[in-house]
Amino acid sequence: MDPELEAFIPLLAPIDLSDPVSARKHFAERAAAVPAPDTSRMEVEDRTVSADPDVPVRIYRPHGAQGAVVWLHGGGGVFGDLDTEHPWAARIADLSGTVVISVGYRLAPEHPFPAALDDAYAVLNWTAGHADELGIDPARIAVGGHSAGANLAAATALRARDEQGPAIRFQLLNQAGLDDRQETWSARNFTDTPWFNRDQVAAAWRHYLGSRPATPYAAPARAADLSGLPPAYIAAAEFDPNRDEDIDYARRLLQAGVSVELHQWPGTFHGSQAIVSAEISQRQNAELAGALRRALAA
Repeated sequence: MDPELEAFIPLLAPIDLSDPVSARKHFAERAAAVPAPDTSRMEVEDRTVSADPDVPVRIYRPHGAQGAVVWLHGGGGVFGDLDTEHPWAARIADLSGTVVISVGYRLAPEHPFPAALDDAYAVLNWTAGHADELGIDPARIAVGGHSAGANLAAATALRARDEQGPAIRFQLLNQAGLDDRQETWSARNFTDTPWFNRDQVAAAWRHYLGSRPATPYAAPARAADLSGLPPAYIAAAEFDPNRDEDIDYARRLLQAGVSVELHQWPGTFHGSQAIVSAEISQRQNAELAGALRRALAA
């Protein structure tokens, strides 16, 4: 474990996913304690995307930005919202110079799969259809997210390919949860890792899938064909149950002819990039933003 991160582990009380309502409350309390981000170099606007049902979004527009990312927050598909994601969405917009469209998708277990994916896909279509209004280049639209949000980003890319939806320039997948089967070495063995462990992963999948069997749109690792997908940046954390499925997805994308940048961060754990005082977290966050900036450059 990275020593700067290890010092924070006693302060990280685990979130109990067996009680989603309490999990959301505790997570919101933690997020509210984070210092407000500097948004002086961008415009921030709340909008509603017309869909069934409508989807709330928060748009971050750095001055002069022409590329955009449909951004999907983490939280196991169970917790997180526009407010808890505000510091991260603002940081990504600022560091990447990209318009960030943060999506307030519906949460499980009240709204199991495919509700969140439907929301994400609706926002992708809206973004492409409103490019002129948003002041962005429709040829420079990415999808991205953390954890469960990265699952949704990968699934959105699959769905857009299959349904001939809007062109996606790039997918940014950070510590993605891609495989409900939990058969990889890291998924089986990381039973006591900080913040997120095997039991919490299993609970998140139970909530997200509900009574439905997993499909490739629910668990992108199940997709048999990964050809024709957008180039990807995939980041994995060493002590994360999702680690091996992320690395394997990157390998399979490469074998399908998709360009991939893969970064496995040593000494880190799931979500540890939130400890922004650590040098490795600063590198992680700069790399995420840099990959997005490079991918959406003219």
